[in-house]
Amino acid sequence: METTTILIVAAVLAAVALTAAVAVLVRLVRTRRRLRRAGLPTGPRWVFWGAVLYLVLPADLLPDPVYLDDIGVLLLALRTVRGSRGGRKPAAAPRPDRQPAHDYAP
Repeated sequence: METTTILIVAAVLAAVALTAAVAVLVRLVRTRRRLRRAGLPTGPRWVFWGAVLYLVLPADLLPDPVYLDDIGVLLLALRTVRGSRGGRKPAAAPRPDRQPAHDYAP
């Protein structure tokens, strides 16, 4: 009875971790797709494909029921893809209700 409970809990935890890994993978793919459609750089291609391969290949740092290393690699790739704009912030749109501070009316 006790072994069955441990196996059920382990299976539920593995399912939750796998769900989280797949959710982060979907987010990574969507982010890369949005950046490419917008014409923005998406970072090195090997980062994206390396993270995807790390998730699906059986060779991991931790055994496959523990997807924490996979989630970490995917999050790192997501951060790299999102942060690959060359350090530039997008230009803010001018607000029509404000005038620039250097324009003074005489």
